[in-house]
Amino acid sequence: MDERDTKIFKMSEYLKELSSEFNENLKLNYDLKKKNWFNIGGKAKIYYKAKNLKELIRFLKKINNQEKIFILGGGSNTLITDNNYDGVVIKLLNNFNNISLLSDDIIIAGSGVSDKSLSEFATNNSLGGFEFLSCIPGTVGGGIKMNAGCFGREFKDILISLQAVNKSGKLLTISVKDINFNYRDSGLSDELIFLSASLKGYKKDKSAIKTEVQRLVEKKELAQPTRIKTSGSTFKNPINQTDKKVWELISESVPLEKSFGDASISDKHCNFFVNKGNAKFEDMKNLINFVTECVFKKTGIKLETEIKIVE
Repeated sequence: MDERDTKIFKMSEYLKELSSEFNENLKLNYDLKKKNWFNIGGKAKIYYKAKNLKELIRFLKKINNQEKIFILGGGSNTLITDNNYDGVVIKLLNNFNNISLLSDDIIIAGSGVSDKSLSEFATNNSLGGFEFLSCIPGTVGGGIKMNAGCFGREFKDILISLQAVNKSGKLLTISVKDINFNYRDSGLSDELIFLSASLKGYKKDKSAIKTEVQRLVEKKELAQPTRIKTSGSTFKNPINQTDKKVWELISESVPLEKSFGDASISDKHCNFFVNKGNAKFEDMKNLINFVTECVFKKTGIKLETEIKIVE
């Protein structure tokens, strides 16, 4: 048996062992296409559904930092390669979806809780400050990682502390004062898997919260495409480079009718890209690169993607 065959054999045995130990919670060559809003993507070598913290730590210790890991939340700001992902995709389930009140104005939310569910929970408990989350399609974990926000509010405005585990299985608690939040960025290591967060609001009349949520949702639906295969804002606003929003730069620099395969620019908001049918990863990547180049050529500003590209 040559070196290549030995390597293949060892990998096969390793995957068999993982499958045997984690059985129904672990899938091999798992299709990711339907696990993200773009409906684009190939297969993950390993797809692991973590039911609880104990099982997650056991899994992390088993793979022993040998694999690259991607944590898949709601898939709302994710573009996944059509090639096989040579690593582990982890989906946090059950115990990571819990949400409860710690005190009159503090909520504990698992990282798998959707932003919309967190907003609804806050509303039901007469807590203001969470209204903007009703307009963010994602999860608490992803929202903290990218400091998601809209309408003048961001996760940094409500976060108290974060509970996480590193790839070696070590538990950590990180205070908001130790996080270097910036626009659409937390600066937190990709080595961390977020578990839950403590979030602070303020007492507010429930009907006033509902009115504000409704106002924000209507404002969003007027300006942004909904109920189609899109992935939220494609690019970040270029803070400190211009007073213009990124959509203005795109509108002034790019032929908006341009498309690559079924990957096109939304008619409703030009910073939203759309899969009109069966767009491939390369189609969407080409559209992103084309818009980046057009804006740079016209304005000298290099755009940064807000969506996470997984290759």
